Amino acid sequence: MSSLNLIKLQIVELIDKHHHMTSVAEILGIKQPTVTFHMKSLEEEMGVRLFESRSGKTFLTEAGQALLHYSVKINALTQEARRVVKEYDSLYRGTLHIGASYVPATYLLPPMLNTFSQEFPGIRIVLSVKPSPVIREMLMRHQIDLGVISSEPFVGPVLQADPLCADDLVLICAPQHALTQREVLEPEHISQVPFALHGNESSTRRLTNQWLEQHAVRLRSTVEMDSLEAIKQLVLLGGHISFMSRMAVQWEEQHGLVQVLPIPGEQAPRHIYTVHNKDRHPSVQVNRFKEVLQEGVHHFPPFLGLAP
Repeated sequence: MSSLNLIKLQIVELIDKHHHMTSVAEILGIKQPTVTFHMKSLEEEMGVRLFESRSGKTFLTEAGQALLHYSVKINALTQEARRVVKEYDSLYRGTLHIGASYVPATYLLPPMLNTFSQEFPGIRIVLSVKPSPVIREMLMRHQIDLGVISSEPFVGPVLQADPLCADDLVLICAPQHALTQREVLEPEHISQVPFALHGNESSTRRLTNQWLEQHAVRLRSTVEMDSLEAIKQLVLLGGHISFMSRMAVQWEEQHGLVQVLPIPGEQAPRHIYTVHNKDRHPSVQVNRFKEVLQEGVHHFPPFLGLAP
């Protein structure tokens, strides 16, 4: 495969996105016949048809889709290599791409981002807020430098997860809710009251489902919401309860707006993790930001159960 060069792999990825050779040529800053030449050369080298035309557009064949999987990874690694070479020796310029799930992005990262940006004003910070599974996928595709997610413990061949602080789930309800009057709260009591569920993609929903299955609890009345803040507002009205990150309700708990109760029975532990791709060389910006995170978590109240 001596002729397999980077521009051919870029063409594969761009064809999949745009389906027009003219657009690909404009993005790469070359002429359309050159794009066609590279496409034909790649097909000859591979000995299989990679591209096909339909209705005036160009698409990848099944073999092309197989090659796309590796093209995306190689192109991302190429960009990463260039970034590391350009920025490795400097903490005062460049871009830091961070991905975070909703809880750490909202309730943990803002003061750390403020500290970091004041210390290094020349560094541009881009924060993507997505569900934890999406952040993991972005890390595997080399789309971000670092992930900060709420999750149960996990290991993987590609991703390295380091616990930052505890993020246990608690049961929340209005202060006047009937559950607060029970001396002992049992799992079956949960099924008797309206329950606000998190969206399917959230780690809280996944752990909630595990708890329900483990304790053979079947919810009778549910409302499902993708918004954590909307769930809190519903609980504040007094009728519904929910499972939620303790970190996400610390302000409401301090001000007496919600009652926080332990979830009855056993539940899977959950932490906030910093996660990086083992194949991605950490820049000095990433290493310094991780130091800021470690320093910052120790300023949170003790009830968060911070990891040492």
